Amino acid sequence: MRFGYSEVCLDHDTGRRHPETADRLLAIRRRLAKLHGVEYVDPGPADVATVAAVHDEGYVEEVRSFCADGGGNWDPDTVACEATFDAALASAGLARWAAERAVAGDDGRDAPFALGRPPGHHAVADDAMGFCFVNNAGVAAQAVIDAGDAERVVVLDWDVHHGNGTQDIFLDRGDVCYCSVHEDGLYPGTGAVEEVGVGDGEGATVNAALPAGAGDADYRLVLEEVVQPVVERVDPDLLLVSAGFDAHRHDPISRMRVSTEGYGMMTECVRETAAATDAGLGFVLEGGYGLDTLADGVAAVHETFDGREPAPEDDDPDEDVRELVGRLRRLHDLQ
Repeated sequence: MRFGYSEVCLDHDTGRRHPETADRLLAIRRRLAKLHGVEYVDPGPADVATVAAVHDEGYVEEVRSFCADGGGNWDPDTVACEATFDAALASAGLARWAAERAVAGDDGRDAPFALGRPPGHHAVADDAMGFCFVNNAGVAAQAVIDAGDAERVVVLDWDVHHGNGTQDIFLDRGDVCYCSVHEDGLYPGTGAVEEVGVGDGEGATVNAALPAGAGDADYRLVLEEVVQPVVERVDPDLLLVSAGFDAHRHDPISRMRVSTEGYGMMTECVRETAAATDAGLGFVLEGGYGLDTLADGVAAVHETFDGREPAPEDDDPDEDVRELVGRLRRLHDLQ
């Protein structure tokens, strides 16, 4: 794969005890150094106008000023330093690059994966939260639409936390479909099954809120029985994955049971889905807070594109997940 990466993202300093640190990117780099076919690209930062296409201009200026004054705690979880604004622009630029390369047809060993931080999917149009200042996936989706390179985009968010920011930004839009597979009841407490979009966006928001303890077989069932038919119906030009790795069974801040092999399986599923609809496929890093499991998860994505077949899961979907899938299929008329 080709990985978007910028050293500027390392300068976002959240402090010694914060889970979202520069060590996350360094751990990924160390793991990928052991693999073949890895290439890095630094496409440069997004400009303020590109960010302001999905964020309020006043909010963007507020973040810039906050960082220029030295930063601090935006809220109890979301920390900035003087370098954070530049890191956020760099992270958004990486996501935009991934979307642009995906719609241009890059695939296989050239498939794009943006390794940026701070992450983005909790950032709403006018506020930062959940470690996020700029909604990277939102910026990327809007950029390819504004450039005329895509008419419809699906953002698939498999981070263990619901991406409330991405959902809110596109809630009333029909050209960007947001699909989230997340742990029910976890931060930020949004993403209920009944949240399906409003106005022109009604039906274009899909929330698979899985029970704690869901594992590989559960995720496969959701991807095959819910996400794939939704994507096929939307027929997007771009399938953009908000790729968090904090649903891993050994991640320190979730209760899910996805294995490293499971992330390979999920990658295989979305790759098949993108191919079936002739959509470009790109990845944008979100969460993942166990350094080894994060790095192994990213490596599993790369190795799947490099031709490795993930081992099959050795369990069956939970009955509660089967019922959820049936409910989602009925709610979104996928029967």
